[in-house]
Amino acid sequence: MDITGFRPSFCSLEGTESDRLLESLFLSGARFPPYKTAMSNVPGLRSPYARVGRLVYFGRMLDKIRLNAAGRLPPEYQANLGDATNFNLFDARCCRFLGLKYADIVVRTLQGGTDEGVLSWCETTGTPRTDEECAVWSSFMMKIGWRDQSSGRLQERIAQYGLAGKDISTFFDMIDWDEGRDPAATRPWK
Repeated sequence: MDITGFRPSFCSLEGTESDRLLESLFLSGARFPPYKTAMSNVPGLRSPYARVGRLVYFGRMLDKIRLNAAGRLPPEYQANLGDATNFNLFDARCCRFLGLKYADIVVRTLQGGTDEGVLSWCETTGTPRTDEECAVWSSFMMKIGWRDQSSGRLQERIAQYGLAGKDISTFFDMIDWDEGRDPAATRPWK
């Protein structure tokens, strides 16, 4: 099945046509087409290493929500929004960890307030997490692509994005390099 150009609605109601199509695609093992080019450098989109409270990546997800709502998120990023398109996307992982649906986080984020305020709402409304759980999850997220099941995909993306020869061990590293940040110079994981 060719799904090039397919843009599912992450806020659609359960049981809709797009939900059934997505379910059938993933149950059949279909893969979304690989990115053909590097991602854009988007002003206002922070590193996945940046922390809000006890979590990495969360602030980046909020940035993407706000930029998308303002019409400033490039199309190549829009395919990675939400929790409905791919179980392994970082947004989906973050939503599952928080115990919330992406659509609910979007609504709360667009109501305004600080990142810390949105995170506080997530922690109160979603699944409560201990400091240890947050530390383990953040460490896991920072290491995706390093000696795991996605290492091959990371190497494919590095080649596709023209980043061969860069000091890239994880997807977070690749994202930072691709967006013009050198994670080895700033050591954001410390």
